[in-house]
Amino acid sequence: MKRLTLAAAIAVGFALPAFADDGIHIVDPYARASTGMSQSGAAFMRIENHGKVDRRLIAAQSDAAQRVELHTHIEDDAGVMRMVEVEEGFVIPAEGERVLERGGDHLMFLGLTRALNHGDEVAVTLSFEEGDDMDITIPVDLERMPDHGGGHSHGHSHDHSHGHSHGHSHN
Repeated sequence: MKRLTLAAAIAVGFALPAFADDGIHIVDPYARASTGMSQSGAAFMRIENHGKVDRRLIAAQSDAAQRVELHTHIEDDAGVMRMVEVEEGFVIPAEGERVLERGGDHLMFLGLTRALNHGDEVAVTLSFEEGDDMDITIPVDLERMPDHGGGHSHGHSHDHSHGHSHGHSHN
């Protein structure tokens, strides 16, 4: 009996990485309020998927806001950039990444429940289509420049060929 239990535990141990959160890594997250007295804010980060299958971020929650939505910017027919909710979520490709950045994909905090002051931290829960959640802490950085360069070099390009999930269907 003991041998069977040990074998089962070892088998489960080897199977876990395929299903565990350790395939998703959050790199360089930061949040900011739109303005000092704003009721909205946004969070940016790089989501890396070290797993062998695509993952889809479908929702986010935070006690810092009444609602957190997945947003992106699109150009309308008049050439004006508009922010829209991405209801189908963000695909993080297998062995790839999804960059959430200003002017592109991001988490939008609507109805802030408190001010987002420089140096604060915001607790956020990311929910994935596969049924798992990931709790992260995002620092508030009101000094970060829009290009989020600031001496940070993460070795990623700004190629957005995988950046928009419009029209993708995995059914």
